[in-house]
Amino acid sequence: MTIFSTDHKVIGKQYIGLSLFAVLIGMALSLAMRYHLVHPDAKVRLFQMLWPDGAPGGQMTPELYLSLMTMHGTIMVFFVLTTAPQSGFGNYFLPLQIGAHDMAFPVLNMLSFWTTTLSFLVLMAAFVVEGGAPLSGWTAYPPLSALGKIAGPGQGLGQDLWVLSIALFCVASLMAAINFIATIIELRAPGVGYFDMPLTAWAWFVTALISLFAFAVLLAGGILLLLDRMAGTSFFIPGGLVVSDQIQARSGGSPILFQHLFWFFGHPEVYIAILPGMGVISTVLSVFSGKKVFGYRAMAYAMLAIGGLGFLVWGHHMFISGMSPYSSVAFSVLTLAIGVPSAIKTFNWIATLWGGRIRFKAAMLYALGFVSLFITGGVTGLVLGQPGLDLYFHDTYFVVAHFHLIMGVAAIFAIFAALHYWFPLLYGRFLNETLGKIHFYGTFVGVYAVFVPLHFAGIAGNPRRYPDFKEYEFLKSLMPLHVGVTHAAYSLAAIQLLFLFNYFWSQRKGKLADKNPWGAATREWNHD
Repeated sequence: MTIFSTDHKVIGKQYIGLSLFAVLIGMALSLAMRYHLVHPDAKVRLFQMLWPDGAPGGQMTPELYLSLMTMHGTIMVFFVLTTAPQSGFGNYFLPLQIGAHDMAFPVLNMLSFWTTTLSFLVLMAAFVVEGGAPLSGWTAYPPLSALGKIAGPGQGLGQDLWVLSIALFCVASLMAAINFIATIIELRAPGVGYFDMPLTAWAWFVTALISLFAFAVLLAGGILLLLDRMAGTSFFIPGGLVVSDQIQARSGGSPILFQHLFWFFGHPEVYIAILPGMGVISTVLSVFSGKKVFGYRAMAYAMLAIGGLGFLVWGHHMFISGMSPYSSVAFSVLTLAIGVPSAIKTFNWIATLWGGRIRFKAAMLYALGFVSLFITGGVTGLVLGQPGLDLYFHDTYFVVAHFHLIMGVAAIFAIFAALHYWFPLLYGRFLNETLGKIHFYGTFVGVYAVFVPLHFAGIAGNPRRYPDFKEYEFLKSLMPLHVGVTHAAYSLAAIQLLFLFNYFWSQRKGKLADKNPWGAATREWNHD
């Protein structure tokens, strides 16, 4: 096997490997942040070794905390939640499911992976350059992100590398989207119509359509932001801006314009992360309940509706930006409307289970966990879709808890379900069922123990992005809650070591798998 292979199976495994490496880094950064929140005065030698300027004497500075938050969010959103479900599993299994010999453009497929890898390496380089990693958040809002070194630590070369990394990721995603769309339209085997495809193929198709439009807009925003930083333009820098008691010479730009460009990508990005998981979960629930998916066509149309409506709701991320109340009402109504196709999918999942002969294999447990998390996270989304409530909750831990449940953890549960389900095809062996079930229960309890309490922290008015709670009297009463959440996060991270052991051990020592061990009806299991 060559690392520059154009074989879709090899490239799919390479994407999965990249995401696995990325998630370990992202998880480690989150643990460092959690530790600092409950021990803000602690001096940790490891922090000083890794970030001598950001943790002098081993004590983490606020700037370092914000840079870790920025990098954690960026790694998890782009290189884990976007990469593994679509590019990883999609590359490997889509051609097999529609009877194609490979992706439509194998060389473009290979270039897409290596551009994604280059993007990841550029992002990691931000940790080691002068000034360190950026601290403007994974959303990189101007004017902080647009001013360069004048804005302070982390806003020099590290921010330049961040923007360049995201631009490269956008290019890679556009190449991948074109490849997926062309493969499904042109390379379906004779007799395989659109409504003969599994729901996983539908999910990858709709996700590719979303990516084609969403990443193009983010790429444009990134280029304009880079020009503001390096070419003296003023697309996002307003007039009269004062930094360090100095009025900035540039004028005419609008920071709100970047927010519109970013969230026009950013909300569809939620569905780029979750739609492939929905396809996987539909398949797993069907196979392990011994029934066909309830309402197949309704599920496919619901995905198309989610993809279309996803481009019309970006403004609900900007309720506190000062937009017109009339615009807020419009975005709020559309936000509630997108809950309809999501509800259709949820009810159809329940109907698929109803009356079935359920086998509680590890893959099935993760699928059920996904449904639970999707419902829990979706309910709080309805709360944030109300402008009057969002004005209070927006900059609190309520939002942190919401998007981690609905976008982060739910999508990762779908990844776990997919790995357990398709592991026999990937490696010819089973993942260990006992270890898989222990990992599921530990992870399921852990994520609820971490993120449900954070909703209550948000209700109490706990702001997000604050690196040190002890400096604020009104936050001191919430410290016991954060201590509990932090210990739950440690336990959640520890149980992932069990999965890592299972994943690598089973590739060589796992029980050998039959050709179609689950009795699935989709084409990939009967492919030679």
